[in-house]
Amino acid sequence: MDGSDLTLLNHRNSNEEPVIALAGNPNTGKSTLFNALTGLHQHTGNWPGKTVLHSRGHYVYQGINYTVVDLPGTYSLIANSIDEEVARDFICFQKPEVTVVVADATCLERNLNLVLQIMEITSQVILAVNLMDEARRKKITIDDKELQRRLGVPVVPMEARQGVGVSELKDTIAQVIDRRIVPHPRLVRYEPDIEDAIALLEPQIIRALGDGISARWLSLRILEGNLDIVKNFLPASLIKEAV
Repeated sequence: MDGSDLTLLNHRNSNEEPVIALAGNPNTGKSTLFNALTGLHQHTGNWPGKTVLHSRGHYVYQGINYTVVDLPGTYSLIANSIDEEVARDFICFQKPEVTVVVADATCLERNLNLVLQIMEITSQVILAVNLMDEARRKKITIDDKELQRRLGVPVVPMEARQGVGVSELKDTIAQVIDRRIVPHPRLVRYEPDIEDAIALLEPQIIRALGDGISARWLSLRILEGNLDIVKNFLPASLIKEAV
């Protein structure tokens, strides 16, 4: 997807409802949570120019209408597939007010890769740790308070199939949007030479693009040689200099 396609994904409606993105690995219960949040107030179609299914719904909490976009299940935002590309571009360029990352409590470590990637793009992240009942059955204990402390973003334990945690998630979303809760993601820090390179690239990216997209995230994509992501948004001279 190039920059000219982005206007086709404009998620805002005339009422400027807060937009919540649901992201997560496949089989984490993300679609179950989407249904629990939106009930029958949803519709599906395809993303513009894609064969990937697009699900959007609505719910009302404390008199405010919220729009929920169920992003394709993905293991990464490096975009090795159309599903990953759609999820990445929505989070990067459509700037949902909150991105809720749904993780499977029974294999949380594997799911955290996506959480950390999304935290590099946006600070407005909530981690919904789903399938807590399955974790208990497998004798897995998760300290959600300690996880929240270490990640720097709100963590909500959930059992979406039973509706457990849905009200708490809605309340947390509302508090993040109105700034009663301010996430401070603790980002991955790399070796000093990588951090030095990021420090050199970030100011140049901000000069080229403003603050519309995370300069740190784009810097990392340049440094790893993933130029397909950045070539439509940054001057060729900057990319060439960086690589």
